Amino acid sequence: MTKKWFALLAAAGTALLFSTAALASGGGSLQQAGNDLTDRASLQRGAQAYMSYCSGCHSLKYLRYSRMASDLGLSEDQVMANLNFTGAKVGEQILVTMSKEQGDKWFGKMPPDLSLISRVRGTDWIYTYLKSFYLDESRPLGWNNKLFPNASMPNPLWELQGLQHAEFGEPDVAGERHPERLVVTSPGSVSAAEYDQTVRDITNFLEYAGEPAVLKRQSMGVWVVLFLALLAFLAYLLKNEYWKDVH
Repeated sequence: MTKKWFALLAAAGTALLFSTAALASGGGSLQQAGNDLTDRASLQRGAQAYMSYCSGCHSLKYLRYSRMASDLGLSEDQVMANLNFTGAKVGEQILVTMSKEQGDKWFGKMPPDLSLISRVRGTDWIYTYLKSFYLDESRPLGWNNKLFPNASMPNPLWELQGLQHAEFGEPDVAGERHPERLVVTSPGSVSAAEYDQTVRDITNFLEYAGEPAVLKRQSMGVWVVLFLALLAFLAYLLKNEYWKDVH
């Protein structure tokens, strides 16, 4: 039995070591997203930014326009007029009009659905990824990403952030140089703080999209706790009533 536990601990340690190494090779530590699912205004801004800059390539096939309207405090008319660019019906899923053949031709493969990206990668990863694009003439689309090297997509928010270049460190043992620092050399249409907020809003929206029920679950949790407290109090009174004549 002891040998079995040692084997399990060793396997867990190995997995942790490899995951740490993978993170390091993917651009180092993550920045804290600091997003807040209770901030409805942020979710609304994130939905608008996502639909404006990301939905042309990336679908959210597990989320419907009607559900988004209900959860984010928007009317169906507002969603259909401002957040629906494909002509889909209000009860349909958020899909893209790009075909697989077009995706393969333009990007090498069909851009992935992002419904569950926050649950797979985490919000800090999304936030850091959207801030880590830099110009790279060696890449087919002219862009690379410090966190996710050789990403096959350009920076969708470059007009907001501006043009970012990488400052490289010394060559490693394999003779490769990796970006150590990213610098905005040509400012975008918003300030750095405003860009960070936009990225945080998109991250917030994608966390919501990964589990829309989380907004209602949190509010329902309060009532569940109150119900259990009331039930415990009634059970206590019932116990006293049954045992009052028992000596």
